[in-house]
Amino acid sequence: MSNYCLTCCSTADLSKEYLEKRDVKYACFHFELDGKDHLDDMWQSMSPKDLYDQMLAGASAKTSQIPMVEYEEFFESILKEGKDILHLSLSSGLSGSCSSAKVVAEELKERYPDRKIYVVDSLAASSGYGLFVDTLADMRDEGMDIDTLFNWAEAHKLNMHHWFFSSDLTFYIRGGRVSKASGTIGTILGICPLLNVNNTGHLIPREKVRSKKRAIQRVVDKMAEHADNGTEYSGKCFVSHSLIDEDAQKVVELIEKTFPNLAEKPKCFPIGATVGAHSGPGTIAVFFWGDKRGE
Repeated sequence: MSNYCLTCCSTADLSKEYLEKRDVKYACFHFELDGKDHLDDMWQSMSPKDLYDQMLAGASAKTSQIPMVEYEEFFESILKEGKDILHLSLSSGLSGSCSSAKVVAEELKERYPDRKIYVVDSLAASSGYGLFVDTLADMRDEGMDIDTLFNWAEAHKLNMHHWFFSSDLTFYIRGGRVSKASGTIGTILGICPLLNVNNTGHLIPREKVRSKKRAIQRVVDKMAEHADNGTEYSGKCFVSHSLIDEDAQKVVELIEKTFPNLAEKPKCFPIGATVGAHSGPGTIAVFFWGDKRGE
C-alpha cells in the first residue's frame, strides 16, 4: 500500500467501478440541463441516452468546473488520512479546473506542511486523461514513489495521444465549433471531422474525412503513425464513444487486427457527460502512448 493517493476528476471518462478497482479517487464536475444542476458522476445518476435524448429534444446543456470549495473538501479528506496527493487534472486547454486545483493545493500546503500535494496538468481529456491516470496507477502499484511519479507525469504528458471523429455535427454547429454553413454541407456530404488534442491541450481539427467507414480507418491510421513502435505498439489503448457502441467496437476490432502486440484488449468507455454535453452523440475517440505531440 503506497503512502500517497492518486486522484483525478470524473472527466477522465472511465467508470466508477474501474477507478475503484485501480484505487484512484475522483472529484466530480457539474453540468446543467435547462438550468438544473447535475453531477458528472460517470453515469451513476443519468444514462448517456437520457442526456443525449434531452439534448436532441432541445435542452440547453452547460458544463462547469469543480468549485474550489469542493476541491478543498476532496483533498482535505485525503490529507486527514495522513496521505500525500498526486492529482492529475483535466487539460488546462479545455477547463480552468487545473488552475483551481493548484490554488487549493497551495492553500492546503500551509495547513498541512508535512504533506506533499502535487497537481499535474494532464493536457489530456476524456479517456486519454483516463489512460494517463491508469498508467500512473500501474507505476504506483509497481512501487514508484510520489516524487518520481510526478516527474514522470510532467515529462511524458505530451506522449498521450487523442484522435477522434464525429459522425454527427449537430452539437459542433450548435456550440460554434463548426459554422452552420460548413456543418450543413458536411452533413449532406457525410463529412466526419478528424480532430486531436495538441501540445497545449486544445482540440484541433485536422482532416475532413468523407464517410464514417473512412473515419474509422483514419483514426487507426493515426495510431499506426504516432504510437510507440508503430504497429508493433505493445502498450495499452483506450477507446471512448458517445452512444455509438457498435461503431466503437468496429474501431476496437480494427485496432486489434492492426496492433497484434497490444498489452491487452482495448478498453471501451462511454464519453462522460462533461465532454458529451459539448460533442453530443456520434463521437469516437482513440487514445494511446506515442511520440511527442506538437501543434
